[in-house]
Amino acid sequence: MKKLLLVAFVSLLTVGSYAQINTPAPSPFSKMEQVVGLTDVTLEYSRPAMRGRTIFGNLVPYGKIWRTGANQRTKITFSTDFTVGGKDLKAGTYAIFTKPEASSWTVYFYTDYQGGGAPSVLDDSKVAATVNVPVQQMPMNVDSFTMTFDELKSDGAHLGILWENTYVAVPFGVPTDKTVTAQIEKVMAGPGAGDYYAAAVYMASNDKDINTAKKYMDKAMSMIKEPAFWQLRQQSLILAKSGDKKGAIKAAKASLAGAKEEGNADYVKMNTDSLKEWGAM
Repeated sequence: MKKLLLVAFVSLLTVGSYAQINTPAPSPFSKMEQVVGLTDVTLEYSRPAMRGRTIFGNLVPYGKIWRTGANQRTKITFSTDFTVGGKDLKAGTYAIFTKPEASSWTVYFYTDYQGGGAPSVLDDSKVAATVNVPVQQMPMNVDSFTMTFDELKSDGAHLGILWENTYVAVPFGVPTDKTVTAQIEKVMAGPGAGDYYAAAVYMASNDKDINTAKKYMDKAMSMIKEPAFWQLRQQSLILAKSGDKKGAIKAAKASLAGAKEEGNADYVKMNTDSLKEWGAM
């Protein structure tokens, strides 16, 4: 009996020691981050190796959906909206599935990026975009499955897929010109209400020139159709600090009414206290 217990104890120690061994993954994980124009693009995938095998048309059959790599689904994340295959897609994460053929591949951007492997049949409602790209034969073999960002331009790039002697390039576009044009138009149009408001509050709060702060606040309020109670509160403080007590009382009363309507007890109290201090209550 003691001998049996000893054998069992040694076996447990042996199993425990094996459980602590950390071995490299046959298809190691890779993560790439690339800025394309003004868009952050992140690619996450696993990299199987050829190991002397014939890949396309054999290990990866023609005409069947492939996970495009190994292990977990290959996924790509865009920080902005983008275009692929002539279709506009929203910012976010997508799985990349492919259907290889000898002369061309079909590439799918799929909204369900969780899990491993590829479904035997794709759910059409989850196919965000499809693009057909030609196969380019390379003069040498690439042993490890590789994905790249190629042909980098300010408005797009190519997602490259390489393995064995096959290369395919998936073009995509990003809205750099639209973003920059909007920024240019905003800057050239001059400061907005938020800019004037922020400048006024900063200057008043930090004992800068109060007359300039009042000018900025007046400009901000003239650009806001219906000022919020918290904006009116800041205006009243600036008016009071500049010596315009009448204007401060008017703004504080409007802020008080708005705060009551919104049920904001803090602003009700602050405005009430100020109005008492200024002799309006």
